[in-house]
Amino acid sequence: MTIGHSLVIFDVEGTLVDSSALTLRCWQETLQAFGFEFPLATLQRHSGQDPHDMLHALLPGPHVTRVVPRLIEAQGRRFRDEYLPHVRAFPEVRALFEAVGPEVHILVNCAGVLASTARAPEIALEHWEKAFAVNARGTFLCCKHALPRMPRGAAIVNVASVAGIVGVPNRAAYSASKGAVISFTRALAVDHVTDGIRVNCVCPGTIDTPWIDRVVDELGESRDALVARQPLGRLGTPDEVAEAVVYLASDRAAFATGSQLVVDGGRTAA
Repeated sequence: MTIGHSLVIFDVEGTLVDSSALTLRCWQETLQAFGFEFPLATLQRHSGQDPHDMLHALLPGPHVTRVVPRLIEAQGRRFRDEYLPHVRAFPEVRALFEAVGPEVHILVNCAGVLASTARAPEIALEHWEKAFAVNARGTFLCCKHALPRMPRGAAIVNVASVAGIVGVPNRAAYSASKGAVISFTRALAVDHVTDGIRVNCVCPGTIDTPWIDRVVDELGESRDALVARQPLGRLGTPDEVAEAVVYLASDRAAFATGSQLVVDGGRTAA
């Protein structure tokens, strides 16, 4: 991840877990506490490196082992205490992008919640609204505040789902909200193509993450059944989805906009 590009990343529940411009500031302040003064420009020159490699390049060797634990602790504390907006909260998302700075080159909207595992008549209104608040409104709010900061050549990747393409039993709220993300992606692509901004989405199938463990443990669904419905005979991995996101965000996908990249082990083709 190139931290000089002001990447803003939320976890699957919609909470901010990393922001590159904010990361640089946090590192600068932590290094200052140890008596090391580095301008942001110096840190940014090393921003493509692993943090440990960056510190070895900047600090005398014996100091690295002292600084790393404090750096991790300080970064986590700052994000938790100061930069934990939820993607569905308009004022907080606006404030976040104001803090990030004047330019956003890449935005990946990955926050999502299942909210409900029921058919429409049994879905509680609050669960329907939660699905749309995080999955659809959250995507809208981040795009709304990122787009005015995006130069030509910037890219947005929205993470939708195959549930927005094909019907999935007991996923009505989730499917509808992810279908909205797919349609929103197409609309943004058309609206901003003349601005030189590309907008695409990735549609994962069933991916082996802690979210699947929750589906199995809390909702009583069978992992074997989840695997059995995959034509490739296994669940996908987070890395496989990440590779798709990185491709669409990169210049290698310069001719792709308004598209859906399906990463589902063949499920929608079966």
